Amino acid sequence: MSTQVRSGETHDLNNASQTREITIAHSPDSDDAFMFYGLATNKVRVPGLRFTHTLTDIETLNRKAMEGDGLYDVTAVSFHAYPYIQDKYALLPSGGSVGDGYGPMIVATRAFSQSEIRNKKIAVPGKLTTAYLALNLFSPGIETEVVPFDQIIPQIKQGNFEAGLIIHEGQLTYDKSGLYRIVDLGKWWGKVTGLPLPLGGNVIRRDLGRELMLSVSNAIKESIQYALDHREEALAYAMQFARDLDTQLADRFVGMYVNERTLDYGPDGREAVKRLLDMGHKAGIIPHEARVDFVE
Repeated sequence: MSTQVRSGETHDLNNASQTREITIAHSPDSDDAFMFYGLATNKVRVPGLRFTHTLTDIETLNRKAMEGDGLYDVTAVSFHAYPYIQDKYALLPSGGSVGDGYGPMIVATRAFSQSEIRNKKIAVPGKLTTAYLALNLFSPGIETEVVPFDQIIPQIKQGNFEAGLIIHEGQLTYDKSGLYRIVDLGKWWGKVTGLPLPLGGNVIRRDLGRELMLSVSNAIKESIQYALDHREEALAYAMQFARDLDTQLADRFVGMYVNERTLDYGPDGREAVKRLLDMGHKAGIIPHEARVDFVE
């Protein structure tokens, strides 16, 4: 299920020749809502452009980008999905969700050693998510089953799975459900590579042309900067998407995934994207060699 919001209208919409619509798709999460606050509420405007926002879960966005039908101009995707869509989309230099020493977690109803994970069936939020890629790099050949991300913790509690791979706000709330963290894949990745773990990013259609791609890229960066500069009001807006988080936890979650790295990945962040996808390709998880290029 998805919802749509229009924003950024700067001209008389009765004169369609003056206004270009840009479709943006992202997750209905507090961090993405915070990131796009400036554009979604018309705090950030671009002459000649208006923005339509579609909110859908990340695995659905991954699939839609791969299918290529009715392409969104800009869409959030998991980095795991990027090699499959790289011919149609380029990476934007802003809007990334990067875990610096933290990331998706394997949780369970009881504590057990990391070596035992390979003997469990793990509930995962989607096979195109970066969490799934990181899990398979951590434990090659592990048995998994796809479960909607917001149903993983309930499914574990109901006894349908011994363990699950959690993303989004579950990283801050799993212990309230009586679950134990077995491994934080962001910490594991940092120990193995010395790099942050890039989870998701924004991509833009290549056929928009360089000038329009740059204009949209700048608008998204400005929206992120606006939210960071007006944190209290942007967080208040994002709370409607916070999924059982109080304001304090929502602020913590947003801070994890909307920060200076969201404005720009930085050299180590960009290297991390390349390293992650290269490792996935060499491990046989990703069939396509990635061509990582950013809109500059």
